[in-house]
Amino acid sequence: MSNKADVEKLCNSSIGNELTVAESSILSAVMGSRELNDGELLSSEGGTASTLFILIDGKLDVISDNEGEQSVVYTMSQGECAGTRAFVDRSPRKATLRANGSATVYTLEPDAFESLLDDHPRITYKVMCALFRNTHTNLMRMNQETQQLTNYINKSYGRY
Repeated sequence: MSNKADVEKLCNSSIGNELTVAESSILSAVMGSRELNDGELLSSEGGTASTLFILIDGKLDVISDNEGEQSVVYTMSQGECAGTRAFVDRSPRKATLRANGSATVYTLEPDAFESLLDDHPRITYKVMCALFRNTHTNLMRMNQETQQLTNYINKSYGRY
């Protein structure tokens, strides 16, 4: 972890929007901060790091590798988080994250987060709920995109 996270910016993220300022201050104490230049990789598909990333400023491209062909499947906006699956179950990364312009990312390691469990269980509960909501929102967005693609292929429910 390099720099300390800003409590106010953390409160405005998808992870911190239900935390009080005091709770965000406690969480920020175990977080790091990373500055990225345009095109710099934050994580690579297949990587084993379990870090959770919260985009504070700028944009991040989520890149998928399909049979050697890399493509941007999503561009993250300020306040969104990435790496929830790797963070929770410590499995390999399923996508590459690359800065789209300069970006600031807050980082949270599983062990650092788990260190809050005994003394601050309410914070850990709120963060885990936020991670679930984030995952659910992503799933709903993907389902909607799949339905739109199906409608396009079948030429139904719209002018195609």
